[in-house]
Amino acid sequence: MIEAAQFVEAARARGFEWYAGVPCSFLTPFINYVLQDESLHYVSAANEGDAVALIAGVALAGKRGITMMQNSGLGNAVSPLTSLTWTFRLPQLLIVTWRGQPGVADEPQHALMGPVTPQMLETMEIPWETFPTGTDQIAPALERAIRHMDETGRPYALVMQKGSVAPVELKDGAAPAKHALAVAQPKWTGRTADEWPSRRDALERVIAGTPADSTVVVASTGFCGRELYALDDRANQLYMVGSMGCVTPFALGLALARPDLNVVALDGDGAALMRMGAFATLGAYGPSNLTHVLLDNGAHDSTGGQATVSQQVSFANVAAACGYADAAESDDLAALDEVLAAARERRAGANGVSGTRFVRITIRRGTPDGLPRPTITPPDVKTRLMRHIGARAQ
Repeated sequence: MIEAAQFVEAARARGFEWYAGVPCSFLTPFINYVLQDESLHYVSAANEGDAVALIAGVALAGKRGITMMQNSGLGNAVSPLTSLTWTFRLPQLLIVTWRGQPGVADEPQHALMGPVTPQMLETMEIPWETFPTGTDQIAPALERAIRHMDETGRPYALVMQKGSVAPVELKDGAAPAKHALAVAQPKWTGRTADEWPSRRDALERVIAGTPADSTVVVASTGFCGRELYALDDRANQLYMVGSMGCVTPFALGLALARPDLNVVALDGDGAALMRMGAFATLGAYGPSNLTHVLLDNGAHDSTGGQATVSQQVSFANVAAACGYADAAESDDLAALDEVLAAARERRAGANGVSGTRFVRITIRRGTPDGLPRPTITPPDVKTRLMRHIGARAQ
């Protein structure tokens, strides 16, 4: 058994200062220690996949991060681990607890996940070893992890067995500061669906409102990223090709780690509905240099136009209730211009609170014929963006 401080301080000495995850009783000493150190950063994610995406954003900023989860949460994290961190080569250290480890009595819900945890990691091409339980094991384990991360740009896992770390008392839960909630600002014009702006119209406004020298634009998977690429393939843009619903926690990680940059997350209605817990995370932790833009056409456009349930949802009210600094929704692109202008100036929201802004723009369905796919590879677009913002891979 080791002390939490022994591992965390050894990790800090090697550049690991960012943590995200979902609690497990095995992880309690770590989380309690990190929460009570103001020089370390911990984000409590709504689910394990969001935590992986957030630390991937930290990696995009050129910093090292650790994602912590119970092994049951690997199921929630498969998508970003296989189509974000692996695809873009964004490394992170995973600490995965081993509930239901063979030969160790545990709750019935861990009876299957326990034995298959190693195979799951190996299937996702994530090398792993057991978490160090002696002080002399900590440095070698971290060095092996860093060597793999540096050589491949991909995650490495430490699988934690019960009783690996001595207890740490939590004196302060360190919840994010609570503030007055914004009031949603609907700005509907009464236009018919045929009169709504197109995705292209909205993306042209985004390009015009996001100076390349000071802003990063991260576009959600599907036609959003492809159409942005077709309009103008700028060095300050990244096109997600998987990890549906993860664009906002990914952008959050980048925005938190790089407060000098403005970060714009371009979301879609299908993706937003998939991971609505991210709204609460952005409302609680989102900084003023992050803007969440939702382009809502009420359909899964890239898979044939199947309808989503977005027309039943007031996303602005959801964002406002979750703690965003400002939340608007409209079928008028002037609302998008306004939010982007406020973000550039980093003005406080309608309630006088600094934090993440949100705008939902209703757009009409449809995509231009012959829409190209990016010819630049995901690792190359990542490397180009990191070079553009002066981030160095750790």
